[in-house]
Amino acid sequence: PPAVHTSSSLTLRSSTLAKGGPQPNKLQSSTSSSCDPALRPIIRRRARSLPASTERRKLAAVQRQVPGCQSRMNRVRFADALGLELTEVKVFQTGEDPSIPLHVLSRLSINSDLWYSSSDLEFTMQCLVPDFQQPADCMDFSSRLQEQQVCLERVTSSDLGLSGTIQVRNVAFEKRVSVRYTFNQWKSLHEVCAHWHSSIPEKNGQDQVDVFTFFLPVPPFLLQLSSVVQFAARYQVNGQEYWDNNRGKNYSLTCRSHPLKMPRECEESWIHFI
Repeated sequence: PPAVHTSSSLTLRSSTLAKGGPQPNKLQSSTSSSCDPALRPIIRRRARSLPASTERRKLAAVQRQVPGCQSRMNRVRFADALGLELTEVKVFQTGEDPSIPLHVLSRLSINSDLWYSSSDLEFTMQCLVPDFQQPADCMDFSSRLQEQQVCLERVTSSDLGLSGTIQVRNVAFEKRVSVRYTFNQWKSLHEVCAHWHSSIPEKNGQDQVDVFTFFLPVPPFLLQLSSVVQFAARYQVNGQEYWDNNRGKNYSLTCRSHPLKMPRECEESWIHFI
C-alpha cells in the first residue's frame, strides 16, 4: 500500500503542472527578443476645447454678476477679418501740400550746405532784433526803476518767442505784472502775465526789488523781414497802475537778417544748435 500511495501522488503533481503551471518553452517562442525595450501602454488624453463664442459671452456675463470678479478676456480683431483693407493710400493734391515754415526750410538748407561744404560756412538767419539798448545795460536803469516803479531789465528772442525779465519795486506783497504786446501796430493787442522769479535785497538805501519773467509767443509769420513786435510792461499794486513803455516809444523788435559763421568742426553739433 505505501508504494501505491507514492505513485499516485507523483501522478497528481504531474497533471497539475501540465494543466495550470507555466510553460517556459512556449512563452519564449511567442515574445520578442530580450534586447527590445519593455512595452508600455499608451495613454491618450483629449485636449479640452475652448468654449464657443456664445458660451464665452455667457461666462463673461456670469463673471460680471459675481461681485469682485473681473473678466480678463481680451479680444483681438484684425482688419482683414472684418473685411477692411490692411493699407490705406492717401493721394495729396497740389493744394493739399503741407505748408512748411520758412525758418524750417532755411535750417534744412543750412544743414545741407554744411554737409557738402569743405570750409567754414557763412550764412544769415532771420530773427527779431531789439531796436533799443537793453535797459539793464543803461546807466540810468536804477533811476528809471525808482521813477516808474517798474522797468524792463532784458529781453531775448528765439524761434519760439520772446523771453525777458522785469524789475518792480516791492511796494506791497500783492502785485501783478504783465506785458501788453502787438504784432500790427496796436490794431489788436494781447497781454500775458509775468511770473515772480526772485527778489533783490535792499542796497544803497533803495527798496527791495522783485524780478518777474515773461514769455511772448511769436507766430512763425513774424520771422520775415521787417516784421515788428511792440510791447510795454504793466505793474499793478495797491490799486495803482504803473507802466514802462520805453518813455512813450514802446519797446520794439524788428525781424532782420543776422549774419552767422559756422566752423566746419561744428557740423556734427549743428543739429543740437538748432
